[in-house]
Amino acid sequence: MRAFRRVLANTLVANVTSSFLWFALTFWAYLETRSVMATAIIGGGFMLFTAVFGTYFGTLVDRHRKKQVMVASSTVTLVTYVLSGGLWLLLGEDRLADWGSPWFWLFAAVILVGGVVESLRNIALSTTVTLLVPEDGRDRANGLVGTVQGIAFMITSVFSGLSVGLLGMGWTLAIAIALTGASLLHLAPIAIPELDPDPDAAGSRFDVRGAISAITAVPGLVALILFSTFNNLVNGVYMALMDPYGLTLFSVELWGIVLGVTGLGFVVGGGLVARFGLGANPVRTLLLVNLGIAVLGMTFTLREWAWLYVLGLFAFMAIIPAAEASEQTILQRVVPYRTQGRVFGFAQSVEVAASPISAFMIGPIAEFALIPYMESAEGRETWRWLLGDGDARGIALVFLGAGAIMFVTVLVALVSAPYRRLSEAYAAAPPQQLEAAGTVD
Repeated sequence: MRAFRRVLANTLVANVTSSFLWFALTFWAYLETRSVMATAIIGGGFMLFTAVFGTYFGTLVDRHRKKQVMVASSTVTLVTYVLSGGLWLLLGEDRLADWGSPWFWLFAAVILVGGVVESLRNIALSTTVTLLVPEDGRDRANGLVGTVQGIAFMITSVFSGLSVGLLGMGWTLAIAIALTGASLLHLAPIAIPELDPDPDAAGSRFDVRGAISAITAVPGLVALILFSTFNNLVNGVYMALMDPYGLTLFSVELWGIVLGVTGLGFVVGGGLVARFGLGANPVRTLLLVNLGIAVLGMTFTLREWAWLYVLGLFAFMAIIPAAEASEQTILQRVVPYRTQGRVFGFAQSVEVAASPISAFMIGPIAEFALIPYMESAEGRETWRWLLGDGDARGIALVFLGAGAIMFVTVLVALVSAPYRRLSEAYAAAPPQQLEAAGTVD
Protein backbone atom coordinates (compact mmCIF):
# COMPACT_ATOMS: atom_id res chain seq x y z
CA MET A 1 0.00 0.00 0.00
CA ARG A 2 2.94 2.38 0.65
CA ALA A 3 4.13 1.88 -2.92
CA PHE A 4 0.59 2.41 -4.18
CA ARG A 5 0.26 5.70 -2.30
CA ARG A 6 3.57 6.97 -3.71
CA VAL A 7 2.48 6.09 -7.25
CA LEU A 8 -0.86 7.76 -6.60
CA ALA A 9 0.84 10.94 -5.37
CA ASN A 10 2.98 11.02 -8.51
CA THR A 11 -0.12 10.51 -10.64
CA LEU A 12 -1.62 13.57 -8.96
CA VAL A 13 1.36 15.67 -10.08
CA ALA A 14 1.17 14.28 -13.63
CA ASN A 15 -2.61 14.71 -13.88
CA VAL A 16 -2.40 18.29 -12.61
CA THR A 17 0.10 19.07 -15.35
CA SER A 18 -1.80 17.44 -18.21
CA SER A 19 -5.19 18.83 -17.17
CA PHE A 20 -3.76 22.29 -16.55
CA LEU A 21 -2.48 22.69 -20.10
CA TRP A 22 -5.43 20.96 -21.74
CA PHE A 23 -8.00 23.14 -19.98
CA ALA A 24 -5.92 26.19 -20.81
CA LEU A 25 -5.77 25.26 -24.50
CA THR A 26 -9.56 24.82 -24.64
CA PHE A 27 -10.22 28.13 -22.88
CA TRP A 28 -7.68 29.99 -25.01
CA ALA A 29 -8.97 28.51 -28.27
CA TYR A 30 -12.58 29.46 -27.56
CA LEU A 31 -11.71 32.97 -26.41
CA GLU A 32 -9.55 33.60 -29.47
CA THR A 33 -11.91 32.06 -32.04
CA ARG A 34 -15.35 32.23 -30.37
CA SER A 35 -16.09 29.05 -32.29
CA VAL A 36 -17.93 26.10 -30.75
CA MET A 37 -16.78 24.00 -33.70
CA ALA A 38 -13.10 24.73 -33.01
CA THR A 39 -13.38 23.58 -29.39
CA ALA A 40 -15.41 20.53 -30.46
CA ILE A 41 -12.68 19.54 -32.94
CA ILE A 42 -9.95 19.99 -30.33
CA GLY A 43 -11.83 17.99 -27.70
CA GLY A 44 -12.95 15.39 -30.19
CA GLY A 45 -9.42 15.03 -31.54
CA PHE A 46 -8.08 14.31 -28.07
CA MET A 47 -10.68 11.60 -27.50
CA LEU A 48 -10.16 10.18 -30.99
CA PHE A 49 -6.41 9.68 -30.58
CA THR A 50 -6.88 8.37 -27.04
CA ALA A 51 -9.22 5.77 -28.53
CA VAL A 52 -6.92 4.88 -31.44
CA PHE A 53 -3.93 4.24 -29.18
CA GLY A 54 -5.77 2.66 -26.22
CA THR A 55 -5.19 -0.97 -27.19
CA TYR A 56 -1.56 -0.29 -28.14
CA PHE A 57 -1.00 1.43 -24.80
CA GLY A 58 -2.63 -1.50 -23.00
CA THR A 59 -0.31 -3.97 -24.74
CA LEU A 60 2.69 -1.86 -23.70
CA VAL A 61 1.50 -2.03 -20.09
CA ASP A 62 1.29 -5.85 -20.25
CA ARG A 63 4.70 -6.18 -21.94
CA HIS A 64 6.71 -3.89 -19.62
CA ARG A 65 7.10 -2.97 -15.99
CA LYS A 66 4.57 -0.41 -14.85
CA LYS A 67 7.21 2.08 -13.71
CA GLN A 68 8.99 1.90 -17.08
CA VAL A 69 5.70 2.69 -18.79
CA MET A 70 5.04 5.66 -16.51
CA VAL A 71 8.54 7.08 -17.02
CA ALA A 72 8.29 6.74 -20.81
CA SER A 73 4.87 8.42 -20.80
CA SER A 74 6.07 11.41 -18.77
CA THR A 75 9.20 11.77 -20.91
CA VAL A 76 7.25 11.94 -24.18
CA THR A 77 4.78 14.40 -22.63
CA LEU A 78 7.64 16.65 -21.51
CA VAL A 79 9.17 16.65 -25.01
CA THR A 80 5.86 17.60 -26.68
CA TYR A 81 5.20 20.42 -24.23
CA VAL A 82 8.69 21.80 -24.86
CA LEU A 83 7.98 21.67 -28.61
CA SER A 84 4.71 23.56 -28.13
CA GLY A 85 6.61 26.21 -26.18
CA GLY A 86 9.08 26.46 -29.04
CA LEU A 87 6.23 27.03 -31.51
CA TRP A 88 4.87 29.80 -29.28
CA LEU A 89 8.21 31.58 -29.15
CA LEU A 90 8.90 31.09 -32.86
CA LEU A 91 5.52 32.07 -34.32
CA GLY A 92 3.89 34.31 -31.70
CA GLU A 93 0.33 34.40 -30.42
CA ASP A 94 -1.21 36.32 -33.33
CA ARG A 95 -0.28 33.66 -35.89
CA LEU A 96 -1.19 30.75 -33.61
CA ALA A 97 -4.58 32.22 -32.66
CA ASP A 98 -5.98 32.11 -36.23
CA TRP A 99 -7.97 28.87 -36.34
CA GLY A 100 -8.05 29.07 -40.13
CA SER A 101 -4.26 28.80 -40.14
CA PRO A 102 -2.42 25.45 -40.12
CA TRP A 103 -0.21 26.82 -37.30
CA PHE A 104 -3.20 26.88 -34.93
CA TRP A 105 -3.89 23.21 -35.56
CA LEU A 106 -0.21 22.22 -35.38
CA PHE A 107 0.09 23.95 -32.02
CA ALA A 108 -3.05 22.23 -30.70
CA ALA A 109 -1.92 18.87 -32.12
CA VAL A 110 1.47 18.97 -30.37
CA ILE A 111 -0.22 19.62 -27.01
CA LEU A 112 -2.76 16.93 -27.87
CA VAL A 113 -0.01 14.35 -28.38
CA GLY A 114 1.40 15.11 -24.92
CA GLY A 115 -2.03 14.71 -23.34
CA VAL A 116 -2.80 11.48 -25.20
CA VAL A 117 0.51 9.86 -24.21
CA GLU A 118 -0.11 10.92 -20.61
CA SER A 119 -3.27 8.74 -20.70
CA LEU A 120 -0.93 5.72 -20.89
CA ARG A 121 -0.25 6.29 -17.19
CA ASN A 122 -3.93 5.80 -16.34
CA ILE A 123 -3.94 2.30 -17.86
CA ALA A 124 -0.77 1.45 -15.98
CA LEU A 125 -2.28 2.81 -12.75
CA SER A 126 -5.38 0.61 -13.12
CA THR A 127 -3.23 -2.53 -13.30
CA THR A 128 -1.02 -1.25 -10.46
CA VAL A 129 -4.09 -1.22 -8.20
CA THR A 130 -4.50 -4.95 -8.89
CA LEU A 131 -0.79 -5.54 -8.25
CA LEU A 132 -0.39 -3.58 -5.03
CA VAL A 133 -3.79 -3.53 -3.30
CA PRO A 134 -5.51 -6.55 -1.65
CA GLU A 135 -8.71 -7.57 -3.42
CA ASP A 136 -11.08 -6.56 -0.63
CA GLY A 137 -9.68 -3.03 -0.72
CA ARG A 138 -9.58 -2.36 -4.46
CA ASP A 139 -12.94 -0.61 -4.66
CA ARG A 140 -11.77 1.84 -1.99
CA ALA A 141 -8.39 2.21 -3.72
CA ASN A 142 -10.23 3.06 -6.93
CA GLY A 143 -12.13 5.64 -4.91
CA LEU A 144 -8.79 7.16 -3.88
CA VAL A 145 -7.82 7.27 -7.55
CA GLY A 146 -11.04 9.17 -8.22
CA THR A 147 -10.26 11.54 -5.35
CA VAL A 148 -6.79 12.27 -6.77
CA GLN A 149 -8.26 12.88 -10.22
CA GLY A 150 -10.81 15.20 -8.63
CA ILE A 151 -8.14 17.17 -6.80
CA ALA A 152 -6.20 17.49 -10.05
CA PHE A 153 -9.33 18.65 -11.89
CA MET A 154 -10.17 21.14 -9.16
CA ILE A 155 -6.69 22.65 -9.02
CA THR A 156 -6.21 22.88 -12.77
CA SER A 157 -9.72 24.20 -13.45
CA VAL A 158 -9.07 27.20 -11.23
CA PHE A 159 -5.51 27.89 -12.27
CA SER A 160 -5.99 27.23 -16.00
CA GLY A 161 -8.64 29.93 -16.25
CA LEU A 162 -6.66 32.34 -14.09
CA SER A 163 -3.44 31.57 -15.97
CA VAL A 164 -4.96 32.18 -19.41
CA GLY A 165 -6.87 35.24 -18.25
CA LEU A 166 -4.08 36.90 -16.23
CA LEU A 167 -0.79 35.53 -17.56
CA GLY A 168 -1.61 34.48 -21.11
CA MET A 169 -1.01 31.22 -22.95
CA GLY A 170 2.76 31.68 -23.17
CA TRP A 171 3.36 31.66 -19.42
CA THR A 172 0.82 28.86 -19.10
CA LEU A 173 3.00 26.74 -21.37
CA ALA A 174 6.06 27.54 -19.27
CA ILE A 175 4.29 26.44 -16.08
CA ALA A 176 3.16 23.19 -17.71
CA ILE A 177 6.70 22.39 -18.86
CA ALA A 178 8.08 22.99 -15.36
CA LEU A 179 5.40 20.81 -13.71
CA THR A 180 5.95 17.99 -16.19
CA GLY A 181 9.68 17.99 -15.46
CA ALA A 182 8.96 17.98 -11.70
CA SER A 183 6.63 14.97 -11.99
CA LEU A 184 9.28 13.04 -13.93
CA LEU A 185 11.91 13.77 -11.27
CA HIS A 186 9.48 12.75 -8.53
CA LEU A 187 8.76 9.44 -10.28
CA ALA A 188 12.42 8.39 -10.63
CA PRO A 189 13.05 7.12 -7.07
CA ILE A 190 9.68 5.36 -6.63
CA ALA A 191 9.97 1.55 -6.43
CA ILE A 192 7.10 -0.70 -7.56
CA PRO A 193 7.25 -4.38 -6.43
CA GLU A 194 7.03 -6.26 -9.72
CA LEU A 195 8.64 -9.00 -11.79
CA ASP A 196 9.55 -8.52 -15.43
CA PRO A 197 6.52 -9.55 -17.51
CA ASP A 198 6.86 -12.18 -20.22
CA PRO A 199 6.67 -10.31 -23.59
CA ASP A 200 5.58 -13.50 -25.38
CA ALA A 201 2.65 -13.92 -22.99
CA ALA A 202 1.59 -10.36 -23.78
CA GLY A 203 1.02 -11.16 -27.44
CA SER A 204 1.79 -8.85 -30.34
CA ARG A 205 2.54 -5.16 -29.95
CA PHE A 206 -1.07 -4.38 -30.88
CA ASP A 207 -2.80 -7.37 -29.33
CA VAL A 208 -6.46 -6.81 -30.15
CA ARG A 209 -7.11 -10.56 -30.37
CA GLY A 210 -5.78 -11.16 -26.85
CA ALA A 211 -7.92 -8.35 -25.45
CA ILE A 212 -11.07 -9.63 -27.17
CA SER A 213 -10.41 -13.19 -25.96
CA ALA A 214 -10.05 -12.01 -22.37
CA ILE A 215 -13.24 -9.93 -22.60
CA THR A 216 -15.42 -12.60 -24.23
CA ALA A 217 -14.30 -15.15 -21.60
CA VAL A 218 -16.33 -13.28 -18.96
CA PRO A 219 -20.15 -13.53 -19.31
CA GLY A 220 -21.73 -10.10 -19.72
CA LEU A 221 -18.46 -8.17 -20.02
CA VAL A 222 -18.97 -7.42 -23.72
CA ALA A 223 -22.36 -5.89 -22.86
CA LEU A 224 -20.75 -3.75 -20.13
CA ILE A 225 -18.22 -2.31 -22.57
CA LEU A 226 -20.92 -1.68 -25.18
CA PHE A 227 -23.04 0.06 -22.55
CA SER A 228 -20.14 2.28 -21.53
CA THR A 229 -19.42 2.96 -25.20
CA PHE A 230 -22.96 4.16 -25.83
CA ASN A 231 -22.88 6.32 -22.72
CA ASN A 232 -19.63 7.89 -23.92
CA LEU A 233 -21.34 8.63 -27.23
CA VAL A 234 -23.86 10.68 -25.26
CA ASN A 235 -21.22 12.17 -22.96
CA GLY A 236 -19.31 13.44 -25.99
CA VAL A 237 -22.11 15.96 -26.38
CA TYR A 238 -21.40 17.37 -22.93
CA MET A 239 -17.65 17.31 -23.55
CA ALA A 240 -18.05 19.46 -26.66
CA LEU A 241 -20.51 22.01 -25.27
CA MET A 242 -19.98 22.27 -21.51
CA ASP A 243 -17.21 24.89 -21.71
CA PRO A 244 -18.97 27.06 -24.31
CA TYR A 245 -22.11 27.03 -22.14
CA GLY A 246 -20.09 27.94 -19.05
CA LEU A 247 -18.22 30.71 -20.87
CA THR A 248 -21.60 32.15 -21.88
CA LEU A 249 -22.49 32.56 -18.21
CA PHE A 250 -19.05 33.49 -16.78
CA SER A 251 -15.80 35.22 -17.70
CA VAL A 252 -12.87 32.88 -18.35
CA GLU A 253 -11.31 33.67 -14.97
CA LEU A 254 -14.59 33.07 -13.13
CA TRP A 255 -15.37 29.98 -15.20
CA GLY A 256 -12.06 28.46 -14.15
CA ILE A 257 -12.94 29.13 -10.52
CA VAL A 258 -16.41 27.62 -11.04
CA LEU A 259 -14.86 24.45 -12.46
CA GLY A 260 -12.49 24.35 -9.51
CA VAL A 261 -15.30 24.69 -6.98
CA THR A 262 -17.51 22.14 -8.71
CA GLY A 263 -14.44 19.91 -9.03
CA LEU A 264 -14.80 19.43 -5.26
CA GLY A 265 -17.56 17.05 -6.33
CA PHE A 266 -14.89 14.66 -7.63
CA VAL A 267 -13.15 14.81 -4.26
CA VAL A 268 -16.39 14.26 -2.34
CA GLY A 269 -17.50 11.41 -4.60
CA GLY A 270 -14.11 9.72 -4.62
CA GLY A 271 -13.84 10.13 -0.87
CA LEU A 272 -17.22 8.47 -0.33
CA VAL A 273 -16.18 5.50 -2.47
CA ALA A 274 -12.85 5.29 -0.62
CA ARG A 275 -14.71 5.31 2.71
CA PHE A 276 -17.72 3.10 2.00
CA GLY A 277 -16.79 1.10 -1.11
CA LEU A 278 -19.22 0.22 -3.91
CA GLY A 279 -21.41 -2.38 -2.26
CA ALA A 280 -21.64 -6.08 -2.95
CA ASN A 281 -22.49 -5.63 -6.64
CA PRO A 282 -20.53 -2.88 -8.46
CA VAL A 283 -22.38 -3.77 -11.68
CA ARG A 284 -25.66 -2.56 -10.18
CA THR A 285 -23.89 0.46 -8.69
CA LEU A 286 -22.55 1.39 -12.13
CA LEU A 287 -26.00 1.37 -13.72
CA LEU A 288 -27.69 3.28 -10.90
CA VAL A 289 -24.99 5.93 -11.03
CA ASN A 290 -25.51 6.37 -14.77
CA LEU A 291 -29.23 6.75 -14.14
CA GLY A 292 -28.42 9.69 -11.87
CA ILE A 293 -26.13 11.19 -14.52
CA ALA A 294 -28.95 11.00 -17.07
CA VAL A 295 -31.37 12.83 -14.77
CA LEU A 296 -28.80 15.56 -14.14
CA GLY A 297 -28.17 15.90 -17.86
CA MET A 298 -31.84 16.58 -18.48
CA THR A 299 -32.25 19.17 -15.74
CA PHE A 300 -29.12 21.24 -15.06
CA THR A 301 -29.66 23.66 -17.98
CA LEU A 302 -33.47 23.84 -18.03
CA ARG A 303 -33.10 27.49 -17.11
CA GLU A 304 -30.17 29.79 -17.80
CA TRP A 305 -29.41 30.23 -14.14
CA ALA A 306 -25.78 30.24 -13.08
CA TRP A 307 -26.55 28.64 -9.71
CA LEU A 308 -28.45 25.77 -11.37
CA TYR A 309 -25.57 25.04 -13.73
CA VAL A 310 -23.02 25.15 -10.90
CA LEU A 311 -25.13 22.89 -8.68
CA GLY A 312 -25.69 20.44 -11.53
CA LEU A 313 -21.98 20.31 -12.37
CA PHE A 314 -21.10 19.66 -8.73
CA ALA A 315 -23.59 16.78 -8.50
CA PHE A 316 -22.42 15.41 -11.86
CA MET A 317 -18.78 15.42 -10.74
CA ALA A 318 -19.66 13.85 -7.37
CA ILE A 319 -21.30 10.89 -9.14
CA ILE A 320 -18.61 10.26 -11.77
CA PRO A 321 -16.01 8.68 -9.40
CA ALA A 322 -18.47 5.96 -8.40
CA ALA A 323 -19.11 5.11 -12.07
CA GLU A 324 -15.41 4.96 -12.94
CA ALA A 325 -14.48 3.04 -9.78
CA SER A 326 -17.25 0.53 -10.44
CA GLU A 327 -16.00 -0.34 -13.90
CA GLN A 328 -12.37 -0.47 -12.72
CA THR A 329 -13.26 -2.76 -9.81
CA ILE A 330 -15.26 -5.11 -12.03
CA LEU A 331 -12.41 -5.49 -14.53
CA GLN A 332 -9.76 -5.89 -11.82
CA ARG A 333 -11.71 -8.83 -10.39
CA VAL A 334 -13.00 -10.73 -13.41
CA VAL A 335 -10.02 -10.25 -15.81
CA PRO A 336 -6.70 -12.09 -15.15
CA TYR A 337 -3.89 -9.70 -14.17
CA ARG A 338 -1.60 -10.74 -17.06
CA THR A 339 -4.17 -9.47 -19.60
CA GLN A 340 -5.56 -6.48 -17.70
CA GLY A 341 -3.47 -3.90 -19.55
CA ARG A 342 -4.87 -5.03 -22.89
CA VAL A 343 -8.42 -5.19 -21.55
CA PHE A 344 -8.23 -1.74 -19.95
CA GLY A 345 -6.63 -0.39 -23.13
CA PHE A 346 -9.15 -2.04 -25.45
CA ALA A 347 -12.05 -0.86 -23.29
CA GLN A 348 -10.60 2.64 -23.41
CA SER A 349 -10.28 2.45 -27.19
CA VAL A 350 -13.83 1.27 -27.75
CA GLU A 351 -15.52 3.40 -25.10
CA VAL A 352 -13.62 6.61 -25.77
CA ALA A 353 -14.03 6.26 -29.55
CA ALA A 354 -17.68 7.15 -29.15
CA SER A 355 -17.02 10.59 -27.65
CA PRO A 356 -15.19 12.18 -30.60
CA ILE A 357 -17.90 10.93 -32.96
CA SER A 358 -20.57 12.83 -31.10
CA ALA A 359 -18.25 15.77 -30.41
CA PHE A 360 -17.38 16.18 -34.10
CA MET A 361 -21.04 15.87 -35.03
CA ILE A 362 -22.60 18.06 -32.37
CA GLY A 363 -20.22 21.02 -32.82
CA PRO A 364 -21.37 21.89 -36.36
CA ILE A 365 -24.98 20.86 -35.63
CA ALA A 366 -25.14 23.13 -32.58
CA GLU A 367 -23.32 26.07 -34.19
CA PHE A 368 -25.10 26.10 -37.55
CA ALA A 369 -28.52 24.62 -36.74
CA LEU A 370 -29.71 24.33 -33.15
CA ILE A 371 -28.23 27.56 -31.75
CA PRO A 372 -29.59 29.73 -34.62
CA TYR A 373 -32.95 27.91 -34.34
CA MET A 374 -33.24 28.60 -30.62
CA GLU A 375 -32.28 32.24 -31.22
CA SER A 376 -35.14 32.62 -33.71
CA ALA A 377 -38.64 33.70 -32.72
CA GLU A 378 -40.01 30.28 -33.68
CA GLY A 379 -37.52 28.40 -31.54
CA ARG A 380 -38.04 30.61 -28.50
CA GLU A 381 -41.81 30.34 -28.75
CA THR A 382 -41.76 26.56 -29.19
CA TRP A 383 -39.41 25.75 -26.32
CA ARG A 384 -39.84 28.64 -23.86
CA TRP A 385 -42.22 26.61 -21.68
CA LEU A 386 -39.51 24.03 -21.05
CA LEU A 387 -36.16 25.82 -21.51
CA GLY A 388 -37.03 29.42 -20.68
CA ASP A 389 -35.14 32.37 -22.18
CA GLY A 390 -31.42 33.06 -22.53
CA ASP A 391 -28.42 33.19 -24.83
CA ALA A 392 -27.54 29.48 -24.78
CA ARG A 393 -30.92 27.77 -25.18
CA GLY A 394 -29.64 25.84 -28.22
CA ILE A 395 -26.97 24.13 -26.10
CA ALA A 396 -29.57 23.50 -23.38
CA LEU A 397 -31.78 21.71 -25.92
CA VAL A 398 -28.86 19.45 -26.88
CA PHE A 399 -28.17 18.61 -23.22
CA LEU A 400 -31.82 17.77 -22.61
CA GLY A 401 -31.98 15.37 -25.55
CA ALA A 402 -28.69 13.66 -24.64
CA GLY A 403 -29.82 13.09 -21.05
CA ALA A 404 -33.14 11.61 -22.14
CA ILE A 405 -31.40 9.12 -24.45
CA MET A 406 -29.07 8.01 -21.64
CA PHE A 407 -31.99 7.62 -19.21
CA VAL A 408 -33.83 5.20 -21.47
CA THR A 409 -30.64 3.24 -22.19
CA VAL A 410 -29.91 2.67 -18.49
CA LEU A 411 -33.44 1.49 -17.78
CA VAL A 412 -33.15 -1.09 -20.56
CA ALA A 413 -29.76 -2.25 -19.24
CA LEU A 414 -31.12 -2.75 -15.70
CA VAL A 415 -33.61 -5.39 -16.87
CA SER A 416 -31.27 -7.10 -19.36
CA ALA A 417 -29.83 -10.63 -19.21
CA PRO A 418 -26.18 -9.48 -19.64
CA TYR A 419 -26.56 -7.41 -16.45
CA ARG A 420 -27.55 -10.53 -14.50
CA ARG A 421 -24.79 -12.66 -16.07
CA LEU A 422 -22.03 -10.15 -15.29
CA SER A 423 -23.29 -9.76 -11.71
CA GLU A 424 -23.09 -13.52 -11.27
CA ALA A 425 -19.60 -13.66 -12.86
CA TYR A 426 -18.36 -10.94 -10.50
CA ALA A 427 -19.69 -12.76 -7.44
CA ALA A 428 -18.14 -16.08 -8.55
CA ALA A 429 -14.70 -14.76 -9.65
CA PRO A 430 -11.76 -16.25 -7.66
CA PRO A 431 -9.04 -14.00 -6.11
CA GLN A 432 -6.20 -12.88 -8.41
CA GLN A 433 -2.96 -14.89 -7.98
CA LEU A 434 -0.05 -12.48 -8.39
CA GLU A 435 3.45 -13.96 -8.56
CA ALA A 436 5.14 -10.56 -8.35
CA ALA A 437 3.91 -9.66 -4.89
CA GLY A 438 7.25 -10.01 -3.10
CA THR A 439 9.70 -8.46 -5.59
CA VAL A 440 10.91 -4.91 -5.87
CA ASP A 441 11.53 -2.80 -8.95
